[in-house]
Amino acid sequence: MTREAWKALLWGFVIACAMSIAAYQGVQWLMQPAASETGDDTVRIVDIPAGATFRQVATLLKNEHLITNYWFFRLLGKLESADRRIIPGEYALHPGMRPTEILSDLVNGRVVLHPVTIPEGYTVAQIAELLGQKDIADQAELTRLTHDREFIRSLSLDVSSLEGYLFPNTYRFARRTDPKEVLRTLVAGLRQALTPDLYQRAKDLNLSLHQVLTLASVIEKETGVREERELVSAVFHNRLRRKLPLQSDPTVIYALDGFDGNLRARDLSLDSPYNTYRFPGLPPGPIASPGLQAIRAALYPAATNYLYFVSRNDGSHYFSSTLEEHNRAVDKYQRRPPRRSS
Repeated sequence: MTREAWKALLWGFVIACAMSIAAYQGVQWLMQPAASETGDDTVRIVDIPAGATFRQVATLLKNEHLITNYWFFRLLGKLESADRRIIPGEYALHPGMRPTEILSDLVNGRVVLHPVTIPEGYTVAQIAELLGQKDIADQAELTRLTHDREFIRSLSLDVSSLEGYLFPNTYRFARRTDPKEVLRTLVAGLRQALTPDLYQRAKDLNLSLHQVLTLASVIEKETGVREERELVSAVFHNRLRRKLPLQSDPTVIYALDGFDGNLRARDLSLDSPYNTYRFPGLPPGPIASPGLQAIRAALYPAATNYLYFVSRNDGSHYFSSTLEEHNRAVDKYQRRPPRRSS
């Protein structure tokens, strides 16, 4: 090989190395977080809508100053075969993340999870409304599914409604979660809370799970005082044992259409199986979602012979064993004294 040929080959090698180094440095520069240029490392909540194209996603990230180069990010998506695998939802991203890290989050669906607390004593209607207001799932679809027998059977439950089976607790959900997934999670919360000893206790009392949840839901709605739950439970167990009507106002209220907050005397004659003034025994099913304390109270009533209780108008109740004592308590706490004329 001539001297000139060797020189040309050497220069070609040098140029190729220089181009390779330049390309490598260019890629490294493109791989740098956007914060390396702006100094801004503030977290952004980015909402990737369902059906968004990868081009739209790249534009959104560029507009939020999360990536420095729109075209490189699109190329990266192609190289990683990720451009068709973006999972929609809310993402907490910041300019300190490399493009590969951002893309990984989007592909793996590392969405923002929002804490949602289901209060004890909420009905399925209230739970659906709460989740709908927080944009966790569609309220109408949640409501429909709670009475969908086929869906309920898919949860291994043989009931007509999920009333009472959506366990009150704090959960973490992404926005716009599939309503079926939300309901599965709430039912799973109940199953997790019901330990083997509680199932055994129900068996010892000859009560089905449905009966336990029904009684617990009535206890939950009757009192907000934790120390009273076992006493309220004792009253109901004693009345059931003696085949006396439960005479529980919350069960009547549950059956009323459009309750305005004022329970009237005529409401107590309502022809409904939930009217425990007219029909003895437990109502057909739960009237709300009982918490664990109410469930335990239903299974472990206090050892008393109480048959009655009346509100003291301060959140607590007065308990009685005889009708005579109960009537005196009603006179004291519920019946207003006659007004003196002026």
